[in-house]
Formats: sequence, structure tokens, C-alpha cells
Amino acid sequence: MASMRTTFTLDEEMAERAHKLGVNISAAARQGVADAVRVALAESDREAYRRRPERADTFWTEAEAWGET
Repeated sequence: MASMRTTFTLDEEMAERAHKLGVNISAAARQGVADAVRVALAESDREAYRRRPERADTFWTEAEAWGET
């Protein structure tokens, strides 16, 4: 996967603590963004479902039958 260089601001005290604890700030930032995207996608999906909830569809009930009936 290609990477994109970006810049962000981190509280100085937090940066110092991370450095002292050996936290990889780039990896932590990537994980934080990935987590935020996952949460935002889930919320987007929930909102889309609220706007257009699923309805019963008899086609799928009939289509589920496999093999001999």
C-alpha cells in the first residue's frame, strides 16, 4: 500500500512521554487514524441503514433453498 506523508501537531508533553516510553509515534498515529476511520465507517453504515432500513423480501426466502426440496 502506498503511503502519504502528512504532518500533525502533538502536545509537547505527550511527545516527550511517548519518546521516553519508546512509543513509535508514526505507528501510533497510523493506528489512531485507522481506528477513527473504522468508527466513522460503522457510523456511516448505521446512518444509511436508519435512512433506508431493510425490508422483508420473499425472493430471498425462496432463493435460500438448495438441493432437493
